[in-house]
Amino acid sequence: MFKFNILSRFLLRRFFSGVGLVMLVVCGIILAVTFVERLPSNPGAIDALYDAWIRLLEYVPMFLPLAVFMGTLLTSYTLTKSSEGIIISSAGMSPYQSARPFFIGAFLIGAFATTIINPYSVSISVQNITPEHLQLIDNRIWLRESSDNGFITMNAETIHKSGDNLIFDNTTIYTQDPQFKLTQRIHAQTVTLSDDGLSAQDAVIWNADGATNTSDWKISTLLTPQTVLDRYLQPDQISFWQLPEFIKRMESIGAPVRGHKIQLWTLLFLPLTMISMAALGVAFSQTKQRRNYSFGVKFSLGIVTCFALYFLINMFNALGSTGTLPPILSIIAPPLIIIAGAGIFITSFDTI
Repeated sequence: MFKFNILSRFLLRRFFSGVGLVMLVVCGIILAVTFVERLPSNPGAIDALYDAWIRLLEYVPMFLPLAVFMGTLLTSYTLTKSSEGIIISSAGMSPYQSARPFFIGAFLIGAFATTIINPYSVSISVQNITPEHLQLIDNRIWLRESSDNGFITMNAETIHKSGDNLIFDNTTIYTQDPQFKLTQRIHAQTVTLSDDGLSAQDAVIWNADGATNTSDWKISTLLTPQTVLDRYLQPDQISFWQLPEFIKRMESIGAPVRGHKIQLWTLLFLPLTMISMAALGVAFSQTKQRRNYSFGVKFSLGIVTCFALYFLINMFNALGSTGTLPPILSIIAPPLIIIAGAGIFITSFDTI
């Protein structure tokens, strides 16, 4: 059982110091470059700095695993150069035991990024979702709802907001029963979507029997103005805390949510990814030398390995997005592979 003694707390502090230093340098560089890039497109320096801060938060998930790896390697290097690593080994701690505070720190960093940084980043980067977020297919807007009562398919030329409602112009709506049989075709110049459903005035209605009439038309739907706007949000535009309910709501109206599931599992298992990068850093830092510790070579090889692993993770994500692999497997497999490889190297270096 892991005991959080004085030595473990010391190693945990050194780990946070190493990762914090790396994060400070990387964030400073990205913030400076982004600030200069955004300065011409903003009215003032404060606005450009705020814009750069938002961009920085969006980049955090990309470089955080690399920062944990570099911070782990830097911490191990400083412990070795100062002979503190030798003292730790003399205290009877194996490489695995001395690395456990690093794994705990990596887990805490991943949990903080998932539960705090992600919701904060989303809250400030997505202030207002407007109809401009809707994707157009063949220069028209298409919406579809599936339910136990059947299917509703709608296409419209344009869309705009009126209060809390959405107004669709030059709209055609098709209703089908659960057996996909067409029951009605409705055409109207304007169709209103409110929380109560779809409605139109002076709509031309074609029934299944071929009869045609012109009258007001209304139908209750699962669609609401907010769900229509929300369904076009990208997965990284939704908070971790909102993703489960969002996925459930989008599935109820037949919207594709595979990408959102990938995002949910990515954030949920981010602490495991951080642990895998810490394990990789520990594996690369194993040495019995103090003065001839080739930090530069190990650091360079580690960076190359990280980029190779980055492509591996993206490959698994692509397999999950296309449905080749289950979403949860595409996310959990890469860190488990990294942990297994790093663990084999650590155990072969010294007996645990």
